[in-house]
Amino acid sequence: MRTDLYILSSAAVSPQESFELKDRYENIREYQGTKLTCIEPDYKNILDPKLIRRMSRVIRMGAATALQCMKSANRLEVDGIITGTAYGCLEDTITFLNRMVGNKEEMLTPTAFIQSTHNTVAAQIALLLKCNAYNNTFVQKSFSFEAALTDAVLLSREMENCVILTGAVDELTETSHAIISRFNKYRENVVSSKMCESPAAGTMAGEGAAFFLLSNQNHSGAIARLDGMSMLYDPGKIEDRKYWLNTFLDENDSRREDIGLILVGRNGDSSHDQLYPELESVFSPLANCFTYKNFCGEYPTSTSFAMWMATETIRTGTLPLYNQPFNLQDEKKKILLLSSDIHGHNSAFLLSSC
Repeated sequence: MRTDLYILSSAAVSPQESFELKDRYENIREYQGTKLTCIEPDYKNILDPKLIRRMSRVIRMGAATALQCMKSANRLEVDGIITGTAYGCLEDTITFLNRMVGNKEEMLTPTAFIQSTHNTVAAQIALLLKCNAYNNTFVQKSFSFEAALTDAVLLSREMENCVILTGAVDELTETSHAIISRFNKYRENVVSSKMCESPAAGTMAGEGAAFFLLSNQNHSGAIARLDGMSMLYDPGKIEDRKYWLNTFLDENDSRREDIGLILVGRNGDSSHDQLYPELESVFSPLANCFTYKNFCGEYPTSTSFAMWMATETIRTGTLPLYNQPFNLQDEKKKILLLSSDIHGHNSAFLLSSC
């Protein structure tokens, strides 16, 4: 699908120092064990302290990231707020369930239940911005962020000149990590920076929030352009995935040599990463191919972190965290984001400079 949306600004909270706008991201945080956790900003500088104590962690992360995105573009109003999340407000959900069991389903306060719904983050952002416009949240597993972007594209086609705040957020809690660990999804004693270099059984858990200010008009100061996006669910064979990827590139008038940078969703799990060599074979062996989950970990909406990396690459001329120079504006090249997993979720994004 051709999107032709311009990215006016972006912001991210992640296990790296991504929140503050920088020209270079040199301080790479390494993690050892089974998970990567977010480096959270000082919320008192962004949110009202009276509100902070009533917000759960994921709400603080999402709201602060959205406001930072707005601040970077010097915007006060938007025509829509669209979010994607697979897990929602896990911490509040767990709190409510524990109280329900502990109190034997009697004398329950509704606060934790009210704040446990998946659309709480988008609702809180709307309250902070005093925005009565379109507001929607998508919960589609590993397609949650992609579904939010798709809705942003459809909304932009209904309005002549619009600005839409779109993003994704997912948190990792002790309870959710313990439950998923029972299925042997995570590796022990692995260093995050090395997890994609030596695939084995399991990966490292992650979390994060990323927001983007999108418009169907090329405003002054726009950073990048989202040219196209595509999703494919549950293909039968690897040939189906390759056909899908080639079709996506053809529909967006992109030759293979036009791709200057590829960000792939390898996560270090050998059963998961075996899908990528065939997909990468579509491109030249000399294509610049880098991973991103070694910086953010594995979570359903991690493609939003990859899109933040791509946007920052175009803005700064340097691939964040790798500190590799990629001046796409001079070369007229494009960035491809490619994610594929063993559950059949495949997504591709194509970005270029304005």
